[in-house]
Amino acid sequence: MKLNPNQTIWLFDLDNTLHNASKAVFPAIAENMTRYMAQVLADENGQVDMERVNHLRTEYLRRYGATLQGMIIHHGVKQEEFLREAHRFDNLTQLLHLDRGVARVLRRLPGKKILFTNAPHAYSREVLQHLRLHRDFAGHIAIEQMRVHGKAHPKPSKAYLRKLLAQHGWQARQCILVEDSVANLQAAKRLGLRTVMITGHGQHVVQKSRTACADITVKSVFQLARLFKSW
Repeated sequence: MKLNPNQTIWLFDLDNTLHNASKAVFPAIAENMTRYMAQVLADENGQVDMERVNHLRTEYLRRYGATLQGMIIHHGVKQEEFLREAHRFDNLTQLLHLDRGVARVLRRLPGKKILFTNAPHAYSREVLQHLRLHRDFAGHIAIEQMRVHGKAHPKPSKAYLRKLLAQHGWQARQCILVEDSVANLQAAKRLGLRTVMITGHGQHVVQKSRTACADITVKSVFQLARLFKSW
């Protein structure tokens, strides 16, 4: 049975989905993370193995979907402290690069739009406001809210996705996850959500074998309205 388009739930990632984070924001976050992790991982003499720090930053992202999660599990850091230090900017707006017309695209899509991001709430709220997209979202789910039984479960956690669907009474096929992350899309697809991969801003090279996680692969959100009509 074909779903009513007006009942569609769009779950939009933020960074490298709605704006180009690779150009300036991600390098700044990586620098902040590296500085903070170096402090945490320094030995008793204050010496730091920077090769290990850089390896763990990317390895935890690969394994858990968020460097934060690896630092919590293996090094006992506090979520709020890590997020605060990783997203400390002198002037965030100078780092943002807006593709004009995104708001018009969102408004043309039938159904409800929810921001669903592994970024912290304060940062993602500021980005949305600067990009003038905050009025186009009916909900905002940031990493602080992604918890199951009191424990952090950021994307690509299937446990949190199940909880989210149950909380709102959403059917999996009713929801469309729009993302640039292969791991996050794979988790959603395994639960039956529809999936869209955004490739235009990503730092990774998307291989054909990896795009099986996505029902549709596009360079940017500007292609969504046209494609959705034939979905």
